[in-house]
Amino acid sequence: MRIVSLLPSATEMLCLIGGRDLLVGRSHECDFPKDVLSVPALTGQLIDPGAAPAEIDRQVSEALSSGRSLYHLDAARLQALKPDLIVTQDLCEVCSIDLASVRAAAARIDPPPTVLALNPISVEGVFDDLLTLGRATGLEERARTALVRLRERFFAASDYVNSFAHRPSVAFLEWTDPLFAPGHWTPQLIERAGAAHPLNPTEALPGAGAGAGGQMAHRVAGKSRRVTADEVVASAPEFLIVCPCGVGLAQIPAHLALIEREPWFRELPAVRAGRVALVDGNHMFNRPGPRLVDAYLFLVGWINDRPELIPDEFPWMPAVRH
Repeated sequence: MRIVSLLPSATEMLCLIGGRDLLVGRSHECDFPKDVLSVPALTGQLIDPGAAPAEIDRQVSEALSSGRSLYHLDAARLQALKPDLIVTQDLCEVCSIDLASVRAAAARIDPPPTVLALNPISVEGVFDDLLTLGRATGLEERARTALVRLRERFFAASDYVNSFAHRPSVAFLEWTDPLFAPGHWTPQLIERAGAAHPLNPTEALPGAGAGAGGQMAHRVAGKSRRVTADEVVASAPEFLIVCPCGVGLAQIPAHLALIEREPWFRELPAVRAGRVALVDGNHMFNRPGPRLVDAYLFLVGWINDRPELIPDEFPWMPAVRH
């Protein structure tokens, strides 16, 4: 089978279940594991990733309002690769190439490949996608084995969470200018790590009652949302995580600098207590793939003062106190 993955999380899943050798094309954002960088990249950004955060937000907003894509797809090269399967998504118009463009390019390939769109909105949805990809690639048994190991790590970490203890407020910023709070699986992970996420809390699915259950699996949040500084202040966060979407760890201090000198920021309980974490937003939390388990281990370890749970190579650092 010849596979093109236009989704970083799917590329990670494919490699996890032993399908790296099937990969013949990828998106420009597929950069983990490192050996996939030798595979041809078929997409590119149409906005300037080096611009200031406010300018990036402006470019994204203008493109979306006018119906323009944020990415370029090399349809000719895709056609030349003759894939059997193209993996993409239709959950976030900002995160990767839009599904309509992919389907249009796939229709020009003879024979047309299968187009698989993965659109998880929860942790369980991410786990399910691993099995879906396994079935689509003929690697279902390996996918099941990988899923068992991921779930074992996930639920072992949850044993360190005291459901009856105080639930500290967490503010998670996935953009700083303007301010954005995350949605979908990230509020889930925060709440299941024993904290609260007032800026975009989860809600119980219809028919789930309180939705608490053993692991709160039936509580989900909506999309990420723009928030105001007043909302952040009102949430009185005891922990603050700055994890701008698509931004590497080395660039995050520049994003933090946009808000850290604001009077409202300096008065946040988390800032005053020195509990501000910078996390690689290119690799962690924003990719609904296998490493969400690492992100959960980080949350449980950091929020519950169990640093031994945080994976050794987890890409984060405490903010420097001024």
